[in-house]
Amino acid sequence: MPTPQEVLHVLARVVEPERGRDIVRLKMVRNLRVEDGRVSFTLVFKRPDTDFARQAPEQCRKLLQEAFGPELAVQIDADTEMIGLEVQGGGPMPSVQPEGVLNFIAVASGKGGVGKSTVAVNLAVALAQQGYDVGLLDADIYGPSVPTMFGVRDEKPRVNEQRKIVPLVRHNVRLLSMGFIVDPEQAVIWRGPMVAKALRQFLGEADWGELDYLILDLPPGTGDVPLTIVQSIALTGAVIVSTPQPVALADARKGVAMFHNVQVPVLGIVENMAYFSPPDLPDRKYYIFGRGGARRLAEELDVPFLGEIPIEEAVREGGDLGKPIVLAEPESASARAFYRLAEQVVEQVNLRNAEQPPTQRVEILYR
Repeated sequence: MPTPQEVLHVLARVVEPERGRDIVRLKMVRNLRVEDGRVSFTLVFKRPDTDFARQAPEQCRKLLQEAFGPELAVQIDADTEMIGLEVQGGGPMPSVQPEGVLNFIAVASGKGGVGKSTVAVNLAVALAQQGYDVGLLDADIYGPSVPTMFGVRDEKPRVNEQRKIVPLVRHNVRLLSMGFIVDPEQAVIWRGPMVAKALRQFLGEADWGELDYLILDLPPGTGDVPLTIVQSIALTGAVIVSTPQPVALADARKGVAMFHNVQVPVLGIVENMAYFSPPDLPDRKYYIFGRGGARRLAEELDVPFLGEIPIEEAVREGGDLGKPIVLAEPESASARAFYRLAEQVVEQVNLRNAEQPPTQRVEILYR
């Protein structure tokens, strides 16, 4: 009996010719169930009257039975994006969901100092290096770090003829950050409504174009910014960053709880600064902040564990110099860990899109 991951791996061989991408990447596979010797799912088409829409179900069935045996029962239903499976907005705050973005991934942490932005930056670049179209929104209004970590502190985005903000592009990643707008020597002294307005402009008034993933680097904690995000767009899921020690894990637990409370799937937990290996003793690991704490938390909370990122001086140097470790030293232990993280995120996003209904924007009621 195949696993859902194996089914999606086979279905990824079916390419939608108009957009030139496979049906898993395009989120066309929904309601996937694999049980009792039977695979069932729904194929969602933009237009049901095309040759591809008529031929794709049989193509999927043939590939699955070739891969897992002719006795495999396959049930395939069809739907369109206009009916049945469309994400509906909710709440009094209007949607600013950019058109053309397939997946919105929040990278969050319960507390500062765990390397969340480092993870977000290297995840975005690793995804781009693996062939995906990627954007990165630095949603940390008060402490933006993306301009420094991408080496674009002195650059400013332009506005196009449609009065849309055009993100900067570096390392094949489209970027927006408050750090591009304000003087880096000045503090952003804003109350919540101003922060919400800025975020909504970055989302709804920017020309992000066609993206597989828009990564949102959230500020630490569970305050105004995450709440504004979940009210404004339908997040695909969240990645929680923690270090191994109990003080960080306690806050990571709160981060998981927050996303569960607003019905946003948690794609998993990643453990940053997991261990240190001396350059002259690469096979030796020193667990400076404790060992396996994030893995145990993931198991306890029943969310995926996405991997361990080691401590390396080159990670810090790459962030300071504007060249992320996945590009600066692609063969390093940290770069390999970030590439594995990107692969895990893609797998979890594909599973989430195939097995769970689309996320709704949430209405937050204040009492």
